[in-house]
Amino acid sequence: MHALLMALVFTASLAGFCALSLAMDRHSEDVFGRGSTPGPWRRWLQLGGAALLCLSLGASLQAAGSAIGWVLWLGALTTTALTTAGLLSAVPSRFHWIASATAVLALGGTLLYLLLGALLAT
Repeated sequence: MHALLMALVFTASLAGFCALSLAMDRHSEDVFGRGSTPGPWRRWLQLGGAALLCLSLGASLQAAGSAIGWVLWLGALTTTALTTAGLLSAVPSRFHWIASATAVLALGGTLLYLLLGALLAT
């Protein structure tokens, strides 16, 4: 269970930072081409990114407790922020596919964790 929670911390953080970066005009132009802005998707990307970062905080606190969980979360934020910046620099054309895949993995991991928790509780 702890390994699943640790993976959830990092995938949710990475997906959250990817969503927040796609909500910015500059990064949206880097990924989708010059002149493209997030437009009406901006608010949804911001809300989704914030929700995914909150999900990663919850998973971090669940995995390591309230004392170490905050430190784990800050380390995960640092790692995934650097990863997001590196992905934006190295592969901007594939960035939205990577962001979508990590979001699906984060949400799937959450559902799997909840399902396993329900099965083990009975």
